[in-house]
Amino acid sequence: MDVDTRLVRYFLIVAAEGNLTRAAERLYLSQPALTKQIRRLETQLGVRLFTRSRAGMALTEAGRSLADGAPALLAACDEVVRATKSAASRAARVLRVGFLASAANEATSDIVAAFTRLRPGWRVEMRQSSWSDPTAGLAEGEVDAALVRLPFPGQEALRVVVLFSEPRWAALPSTHPLAAEEEIPFSALWDEPFVAAPQETGVWRDYWLAAGERDGRAPRVGAVTDHPDEWLQAIANGYGVALAPASAARYYARPGVAFRPLTGVSPSRCGVAWPPTADANPVLQDFVRCCVEHSC
Repeated sequence: MDVDTRLVRYFLIVAAEGNLTRAAERLYLSQPALTKQIRRLETQLGVRLFTRSRAGMALTEAGRSLADGAPALLAACDEVVRATKSAASRAARVLRVGFLASAANEATSDIVAAFTRLRPGWRVEMRQSSWSDPTAGLAEGEVDAALVRLPFPGQEALRVVVLFSEPRWAALPSTHPLAAEEEIPFSALWDEPFVAAPQETGVWRDYWLAAGERDGRAPRVGAVTDHPDEWLQAIANGYGVALAPASAARYYARPGVAFRPLTGVSPSRCGVAWPPTADANPVLQDFVRCCVEHSC
């Protein structure tokens, strides 16, 4: 029997939420579309997975069995795909490195140059990821290593070395009253709407909302964006303010957006991450060493 793993992933989110509407929001699908996908899975398996009621979606006995076994099944599938793609990149002497936004800032080009000197004939292929994947491609096995911002979901399952930290600044519409200040206390932004990453990014979204540094006040979300350009435009349009690494003022300076130093909020950390299965990969470990030596 062939079962679409994408449908199994949908099933697990519905099972976790216990509610089709919330699950559809997490998956960026309409509720009717998600309902159709769950029914497709039930048809493929020949069993009923949920009991549907006004209270939500309750797992049947068959559903509970699938919910118990599916995570291990998907993890094994992901590992096979990851290993296959990694083998192909090794054969081509290409190291695939994912990154978000400005990667390791100005150190990125030095890291790549040092690796190229250390491994003649190898090429670093930089792949930018959207903010909906804070692992920068590692979670799906699309890259061999990644330059990431901590914390991010799934971090505990990966090897991570912190390379440097930098302050978090505020990004505001240039017309905002606080944009004229030389320095802003974070508490002055607590009641402002924020431009946020997608909800499914979990702890990464919470960190960039500084959800745990608001004295118990819940963040207000004015807009959700997935790419730097969309993020900048939302801020310029006045939909909200945001937190950003201090380096964003260099990399993303543009009319309509003002970057200002903040007090009362923890710094951002940048790191290099890779899967544990690559611990014995000498090429990847050379890249990690270059990251450490050239990011200080």
